[in-house]
Amino acid sequence: MDFKKIVLLVGALMVAAVTAIMAKNMFAGASAPQATAAQVPLGPKVLVAKKALPVGTIIDATSVGFENWPKDSVQPSFYQQGTPDSDITKLLGTVVRYPVTAGQPVTRGSLVGPEDRGFLAAALGPGMRAVTVPVTSSTGLAGFVFPGDRVDLVLTQEVKGSGDGDPLKVSETIVRNIRVLATDQRYTDKDEDGKTVIKTASNVTLEATPRIAEKVAVAQSMGTLSLSLRSIGDQTSELERAVASGDVKVPQGTSPDQERQLLSAFANRPMDNNTTFTTGGDVSRFQRRTVPTAAPSASASAGQGGAAGVGSGPAVRVARGNDVIVVPVGAR
Repeated sequence: MDFKKIVLLVGALMVAAVTAIMAKNMFAGASAPQATAAQVPLGPKVLVAKKALPVGTIIDATSVGFENWPKDSVQPSFYQQGTPDSDITKLLGTVVRYPVTAGQPVTRGSLVGPEDRGFLAAALGPGMRAVTVPVTSSTGLAGFVFPGDRVDLVLTQEVKGSGDGDPLKVSETIVRNIRVLATDQRYTDKDEDGKTVIKTASNVTLEATPRIAEKVAVAQSMGTLSLSLRSIGDQTSELERAVASGDVKVPQGTSPDQERQLLSAFANRPMDNNTTFTTGGDVSRFQRRTVPTAAPSASASAGQGGAAGVGSGPAVRVARGNDVIVVPVGAR
């Protein structure tokens, strides 16, 4: 190879190496400036929604909480911690009148209390009705039912048949998963010992479909209605059974948000199908399992040769010579 070409090649390599080293040192020395966030002065803690609160949502302890809010953005309509009207315990049971997104401050105009006009109208879902049921301390869960809870309605009654026996005692779950809208339970001032006096509710207002409202009205004239409190986890199990049985069908092309809305609407609706019942005979061996029926008379049984009474109930055959009389004993 030509000596001049070799010298030029070596020189070019040396220049490239020096250029690379200089460039490395230049970029290493000039570090990028660090970005610093502007400090926003924080104001008082305000009440914000912990989750999305659509219209009709009944406020509970998991719905709202206090968080620091920028001082310049605090509005007079916000619930500020420390003010008399911002006690969360007093806001429990109120209803969302206007939708509130998660993380958004809750304003005074967005909530309506049981003592305010339009409370039930705001609490009711589309197409639903409000129906009130009288309760006692025993049928109303001793006051441990609050707005937003879900209960089953149990009807207890006595069914009299055509016979003279004891009536059939029976309890039947007529409605499941019905939402409590309001109770007339009141927290009064403290007594002489400094303890808070609680007046147990005597009426409970429930959210029902028009057909279920009719059933509840009729049931009140038939017997005694009792509330059975449901667990929060029951909605999930009911929904899983409905999905497995095909009662809930999600159309093709439905977005995840729409799918959640469909499933939530099904899980929260009251149901009056697949009801269960328990008779007195299921509780005690000395009670009936069926409605009492009139037993055939002895003369009618004898006139039919003693065969008519067979199979119509417990009976005793009494033979006097050639005459046989079937006498019913009317067992339970």
